[in-house]
Amino acid sequence: MYQQKGAFLNNSASVSRWQNYARLMRLDKPIGILLLLWPTLWALWIAGEGHPKPWLVVVFIAGVILMRSAGCVINDYADRKIDSHVKRTAQRPLTAGLVSKKEALTLFAVLVTLAFLLVLTLNTLTIGLSLVGAFLATSYPFTKRFTHLPQAYLGAAFGWAIPMAFAAQTGSIDPRSWWLFAAVLVWALIYDTMYAMVDRDDDLKIGVKSTAILFGRYDRLIIGALQLIFLGLLIHTGKLFGLGQYYFVGLALAALLMLYHQWLIRHRQREQCFKAFLHNHWVGVVIFAGILADYAFS
Repeated sequence: MYQQKGAFLNNSASVSRWQNYARLMRLDKPIGILLLLWPTLWALWIAGEGHPKPWLVVVFIAGVILMRSAGCVINDYADRKIDSHVKRTAQRPLTAGLVSKKEALTLFAVLVTLAFLLVLTLNTLTIGLSLVGAFLATSYPFTKRFTHLPQAYLGAAFGWAIPMAFAAQTGSIDPRSWWLFAAVLVWALIYDTMYAMVDRDDDLKIGVKSTAILFGRYDRLIIGALQLIFLGLLIHTGKLFGLGQYYFVGLALAALLMLYHQWLIRHRQREQCFKAFLHNHWVGVVIFAGILADYAFS
C-alpha cells in the first residue's frame, strides 16, 4: 500500500512538473501563438497564390508553436526578477520557484532545436532567415530595459515569418512582401501597446520601458493612428498582389473590430485593455478569411 501511495505521489509530482512547463510555455494562454500564426498564414497563402505547399503549412504551424513557446520561456527567464513586482506576472512558474533556471534554459534549448530541425527540411534561404528570426525572438525580452519601443522589436520578430514564408514557398523574397512585414510590425505595436497599458502603473514603478509609457496620455490617439496605418499598409499589399473584393471585405471587418477595441480602451481600465489585446486575434481571423475567400472564389 505504501509503495502504491509513493508511486501515486511521484506521478502527481511528475504531472505537476509538466503542467508548470506548459504554463512556462504559455500553452494555457494561446493568444501569442494565434497572433503569430495568422500573419504567417496570410503570407503562406499569398506567396502560394492560394495553394501553399502542404508540408510548408505543417512546418510553419509547428514552428509558430515551438518558437512562440521558446520566446515565452526566455522572456520569463529574463524577467524572473521583474515579474515578482508586477501583479499580473507574480505567479509565473519561474518567479514562483516552480521551475528552476536550469530547467527553463534546457526547455528553451529543446524548443529551439526542434524548431530548427523542422526548418532544416526547407531550402537554404529559409534556413538562413530562420537564424535571424531566432535571434530576434531570443533578444526581444531584453529590449524593454533599453528602449521604450520593445513592441516594435516584437513586431519585427513576429513579422519575420513573412519573408521566411515567401522564401520557403518561392525560393526568394518577393519585394512586395516587405509591405506585409511592415503591416505586421505595426499591428504588433497596436496590440502590444494595449497589453502594456495593463501593466503601465507597475512598469513605471520598476523602471520597465514600453510604448504605453512613451505614448502617455496620447496612447489612444496614437493607437488609432497606427490602426489606420496598419489598414493602409494592408490595402496597399492587397493591390500589389492583385487581391480582390473578398480580401477588402476582410479588411473592412478588421476596421470595425478595431473601432470596438478603441471603445474597450476608452477609460484605460486594466481589464478592458487586456480584453482589447486578446480580441486582436479576431482581426487576424477576418483578414485570413478574406484571403482564403478571395483565392477560392475570385
